[in-house]
Amino acid sequence: MVSDGTSPLTPLAQEALEALASTIPPGGELTYEQAYTVLAEKEDLERPAAKDIIERLYNKGHLYEVDGNLRLTDYGSE
Repeated sequence: MVSDGTSPLTPLAQEALEALASTIPPGGELTYEQAYTVLAEKEDLERPAAKDIIERLYNKGHLYEVDGNLRLTDYGSE
């Protein structure tokens, strides 16, 4: 299940990552507000849960921040 040696994500975090990845254009970014909106609409997550998931994805290296906006690492680019 894990191909890059990192610890696996929970199913909810994986679904959130996929929702964000389907929204961000390649090489693009989202504001935190846009990310919260995506997770509210696609995953039915309230803001506190969305903030927690985004923080987990950030801490595990799936997201990173540039000038206050979120970008995905090379998720799904293989």
